[in-house]
Amino acid sequence: MATDLMEFDELSLSLGARLLRFSHDTGFSSVAIDSRAVKQGGLFIALKGASRDGHDFVTLAFEAGANAAMVESSKLEKFDLVNAAQKMKKQLIVVENTLKGFQDSARVYLEKFPKLLKIGITGSSGKTTTKEITSSILSCEKNTVMNRGNLNSETGLPLSVFEARSCHEACVFELGMNRPNEINELAEVLKPNIALVTNIGCAHIEFFGSKSKIVNEKKCIFNFLKDEDTALIPRDDEYSKELSLGVRGNVRFYCADQFDEFEGTRSLGLDGTEIYWAGERIHFTLPGYHNFENAMAAIAIAKEARAGNEAIKRGLESVKPLFGRLEILKGRTTIIRDCYNANPESMVKSIEFCDSLDWSGRKVYVIGDMLELGDSSFSAHQKLGEILTQSRAEMIFLFGEEITAAGLYMTIKSKTFYHANDIDELSAAVDRYVQEGDLVLLKGSRGCALERLTEMLTGVNNVS
Repeated sequence: MATDLMEFDELSLSLGARLLRFSHDTGFSSVAIDSRAVKQGGLFIALKGASRDGHDFVTLAFEAGANAAMVESSKLEKFDLVNAAQKMKKQLIVVENTLKGFQDSARVYLEKFPKLLKIGITGSSGKTTTKEITSSILSCEKNTVMNRGNLNSETGLPLSVFEARSCHEACVFELGMNRPNEINELAEVLKPNIALVTNIGCAHIEFFGSKSKIVNEKKCIFNFLKDEDTALIPRDDEYSKELSLGVRGNVRFYCADQFDEFEGTRSLGLDGTEIYWAGERIHFTLPGYHNFENAMAAIAIAKEARAGNEAIKRGLESVKPLFGRLEILKGRTTIIRDCYNANPESMVKSIEFCDSLDWSGRKVYVIGDMLELGDSSFSAHQKLGEILTQSRAEMIFLFGEEITAAGLYMTIKSKTFYHANDIDELSAAVDRYVQEGDLVLLKGSRGCALERLTEMLTGVNNVS
C-alpha cells in the first residue's frame, strides 16, 4: 500500500484550511488535478479551467479512489460537495482558492525535506534542455528528481514537487510563465538554493509587452534566495546586469570561458559537439551551438552543486534529444525536427545551425508561425523573412497566418517560397518537392504542430 505523503490534519493546519471529515482516512499518497489521473488513496485538487470546473468532477474523483478533494468554500453549495463527501465517506479540504491552495500545499510538502538541494531554472528558451542535462549530470552522484517533460506551469510545477521523496538528495525543476507574477508564485513554492536564468528573449512577449518586463518576471526566480544561496546569470546576455540588480545571495555570471576545465570544442554537425574538458573528450550528442550553451548552463549548476568532472562527462554523454527540440530523424530525407516551440531567438539559432552544416543534398526549410508575439509579431516575422532570404535553403515553405509578413519581405526580395495555411496543402506541396537525400528543417511554434509532416518526410512513423 502506498505511503501517505502528508496527513490531512497537517496539511489543513498549514494552509489554515477547513477540514470536513467523513472517513477515518488520515492522509493522501498522491495528488491529481484530473479526475482521470486519480489513484487509490489520492488527493484531488478541484481547479477551475478555461472551459470546465474541477468541482464538477469531485464525485468522479471519489469514485476513482481519491480519499479527499481540495475545494473552494464558494463552491460547496453549488456542487453539493458536502453531501457527496458524506455519502461516499470522503474528506474535503476547504480553501478560498484551490490554485493557491495547491501551490501552498506543494510548498508545505517540499519543506518536509530540509536537506534537499533545490534547483530552479527559467529563461525564454533552453530551460527544458538545461534541466534535462543538469539532472543527467547530478544523477551520476545524487538521487535526483526533476519535472517530467515540461510540467513547469502554475499547476505543472506543484504536481512535480509531489514526486519528491525523502530518499532524494537533489531536485531540478524548470519554471515557465504565461502571465505576470507566475515565476514569483512558482519560486515561492520551490524556494531554490540554486537558481539559473538561461537567457532573455521574446518568448511570451504578447503577455508582457517588452523585454524589460520579461526581465523583471524572469528574475523573480531569485526572490526567495537566502544569503547562502546562488543566482546564476548568463554573462553574455544583454540583460545580465539588469538580472543581477537587487539579488540576494551569491551572484555568479556563467559562460564557457569561466571554467578552468574548459579547453574548447569541435562541431560534429548533426552528431553534436565534442567538448574538451579537464583533459577529456566528451561527445555531447545534442547538436547546435545553443545546446552547447545549455550544457554550459547545466555545468554551472553542477559546479555549484559540487559535482565532479567524471559526473559532468558521464552526464553530458548520456543526454538524449527531447521531442521537437533539434531531433535528428533519418529516412528518405533527414529531418531536423525543432518544432516544439519557436520565438525570434530560437528561430535564428535553428536557421544558423542548418546553414552551417556541410550537406551534399538540398536544404529545405519548413517554417511555421512564431506565436504569442503580440504587437511585435509583424516586425518579428518581417525580420524572419530577411533571415530566410539570406539563408542557404534551396526552398522555403511557410505555414500559418502570422508568417505572412515574412512572405511579403521575401516577395519584395524575389526569394522563391511556398505559403500555406492548411496542413494538408503544406504536406502535399512539401511531398511534391522533396527528394531522397534532402535535409529538411521543421521549425515553428507548438500551435503549428509541424511534426505532422514527419512520417511523410521520412517514410517512418516517428511522431511521439
